[in-house]
Amino acid sequence: QQFTHQRQCWMPGRLLAQRTPLAAAVVATLTAAATLMGMAASAAEPTNDSMGVAAGPGVCREGADYPFETIMKDGLEIDVQYPGTAVERLRSVLRRARELGSLDGPWREVRSQLLAAGGLKEDYSTSHAFNDDNHCDLTTMRSDVSFNSNADGAVAQISRRNQLGPHIQSASLSEHGPGGSWSTCTNGAHMTPPSDVAHVQFRSRIAFKLVWAPPDFEQFVLVDDEGREIKRGRPTGTLPSVHARQRNYALVQGGKYAIAAEALAAGGGKPEEEGTCGNIIGGHAIGA
Repeated sequence: QQFTHQRQCWMPGRLLAQRTPLAAAVVATLTAAATLMGMAASAAEPTNDSMGVAAGPGVCREGADYPFETIMKDGLEIDVQYPGTAVERLRSVLRRARELGSLDGPWREVRSQLLAAGGLKEDYSTSHAFNDDNHCDLTTMRSDVSFNSNADGAVAQISRRNQLGPHIQSASLSEHGPGGSWSTCTNGAHMTPPSDVAHVQFRSRIAFKLVWAPPDFEQFVLVDDEGREIKRGRPTGTLPSVHARQRNYALVQGGKYAIAAEALAAGGGKPEEEGTCGNIIGGHAIGA
């Protein structure tokens, strides 16, 4: 007898037994027991009151194009831990970011590629994106949270009137899926869990974060919401100021989002892909 198990993503196993009356009875008994256990667990699940989302269990698949736990609610796929995430949109941005070509060319062209992959128009409202120390988080949030403004002051060092909704609505490219995109502030990302605009004000994951790597701060890494490297680049031409690039790294230093940049600085190659589900643990600046 053998059951299949997929890291932390529990899936009902299949009993491999001889096709005998006794084996069939055992299969039926175990199946019924598993069903009852699942019903009991569902009844006891806590909910996320602010979003009306059950906390689990959800969909979590090794090698999935959305590497975080989700559930279906009212026909929408919802991220269990960060229910403000626009899941379909983050999935699209992640795919496009992974498919980017070389990021070693002129900075102006590299930045244009990052905006397009992130689902943002290149216009005046996004001229600060990736061009300073702080606005380096590509966040994909649901439309119903995009007008959150940090009114409760939960994000430190961010205005309580951080109203980005109209800019998100205007600058987001619709072909990436429902919801919107914005280059939100990195500060607070060194903490565990992250206490930045994306994760607190919008209760959303980031699709990717740009982190400049020490010691010369002339190359960067793009990392996902768990700090795993997606792409790296050494752009040329006129870069953001060296102070901005140094400060950008300092904002994440000591946290998970600095690890890939530090590995790059140490001469390390890009880390091999790991199982994604098993890692789950629960300018002209216009706003953050």
